Amino acid sequence: MQVQFLKIRFIFLLSIGISNISAQINKAHNPIIFADVPDMSMIRVGDTYYMSSTTMHMSPGVPIMKSKDLVNWKLVSYCYGTLVSNDEMNLQNGKSTYGRGSWASSMRYHNGIFYVSTFAATSGKTHIYSTQNIEQGIWKEKTFRPALHDHSLFFDDDGKVYMLYGNRKLTLVELNADVSGIKEGGINQVVVENSTQPTQSIGNSVLGEGSQLFKKDGKYYLFNITWPKDGMRTVVIHRADKITGPYEGRIALQDIGVAQGGLIETPEGDWYAYLFQDYGAVGRIPYLVPVKWEDGWPVLGIDGKVAQLLNLPANKSLIPGIVASDDFKRRKNERALPLAWQWNHNPDNKLWSVTERKGYLRLKTGRLDTSFLLARNTLTQRTIGPMCTGSIALDVSNMKDGDFAGLCLLQKNYGLIGVKLNGSNKQIVMINASGGKAEEIVSAPLKQNVVYFKAQCDFTNKKDTAHFFYSLDGKNWITAGTTLNMRYTLPHFMGYRFGLFNYATKQTGGFADFDWFKI
Repeated sequence: MQVQFLKIRFIFLLSIGISNISAQINKAHNPIIFADVPDMSMIRVGDTYYMSSTTMHMSPGVPIMKSKDLVNWKLVSYCYGTLVSNDEMNLQNGKSTYGRGSWASSMRYHNGIFYVSTFAATSGKTHIYSTQNIEQGIWKEKTFRPALHDHSLFFDDDGKVYMLYGNRKLTLVELNADVSGIKEGGINQVVVENSTQPTQSIGNSVLGEGSQLFKKDGKYYLFNITWPKDGMRTVVIHRADKITGPYEGRIALQDIGVAQGGLIETPEGDWYAYLFQDYGAVGRIPYLVPVKWEDGWPVLGIDGKVAQLLNLPANKSLIPGIVASDDFKRRKNERALPLAWQWNHNPDNKLWSVTERKGYLRLKTGRLDTSFLLARNTLTQRTIGPMCTGSIALDVSNMKDGDFAGLCLLQKNYGLIGVKLNGSNKQIVMINASGGKAEEIVSAPLKQNVVYFKAQCDFTNKKDTAHFFYSLDGKNWITAGTTLNMRYTLPHFMGYRFGLFNYATKQTGGFADFDWFKI
């Protein structure tokens, strides 16, 4: 009898365990996207969510992502192909714009038109892009000076248009109705003297930025990020009855450094805060935090904490929605490059092709470069966590003396593996810049024209290491060089990216053919 009882109890407990595991599997988990998608701005139109983000010095820029469930996102568009054409964005005359380019965007939908605004120290301007078809339409651009830092674009119910911007001291300016610039004689006033004030009891903060402005039930809600000294990234919310204030503020969330973002409502009436966390070398990764409303305030988190599991559909793979393999085979009317790809700075479009040799990406040399970070036409896409691998097949038969082509992990402290030509001799070379200075490690001579390279990244618990490999047959892999200790650096201000590169150091006119990239 007792044995039978124990059997029944065991089966019962086992069923509960299986049920709990199943429930967890069928739920979304944080982070929503384990990849570098910082400074998000989000809207919902009907049952569809759209999100913009920061990719700074990459081209095309200001990516637009789409989701039906707030959890699973895919790239659908970019606001621009070229932010500005100058020496910095074109990697000319020894200049670059790493860590700058376009920063935090603001997305809005008003009277049937999608608006995405951003600002750039590289151009010195505020840029506003608009379209009626966010996925396939043509974006129109309007620009004006100055570059309004971390602004929030806002269309009020009375038809007036504003931007709220700044760091610590936050200023509200009225825009022309056609968003062409700051309205002469319109509202232009400081509305929050010190956005860090709610965190002063914790410690002085160097940040009071990342403004995002919302309206609910006639009240205005302003999200900002602060970072108290010896503390962590913190969400601060200010509230006012009028857009011009006065605003009262409070700490809204202080947990595991998840901060900076705003509010989104589901069709069912549930509310979430979209925020992100600095997560080492992979970059800044998005989180969703449940929101409840109490006494006219949004209350973030579960008992003030960021939940691991969410009552939303389960996360699917980031491949191919955010990152994607590519065989470089193109059908008629297909994009030359899938949206997962972005160039490091502006490309020289004369020097790359996916049509000159069918099924290959061809990177041609058109100038001499002495530095990888200043070389043009490096084609990139994000790394993803917790672990990922990127690999390529490379044909080097048309490279010239002094050319260097291969696979990289791009950040200031980068890693490279590829083929370098010295005269007619081909060598497999790994370069490790973990310490900030490039160290060249020659692994092996190469006697054939087709070679395979691979980079493996481990971001688990911020381990942030990578290893490089080469293969002569695409099956048997040999470790090359030393461990790349990856580090997120502010001069580049983005997570590590896989990149395909080819540059010349002695003569121009050579080219390298990439057969595929797999992630």
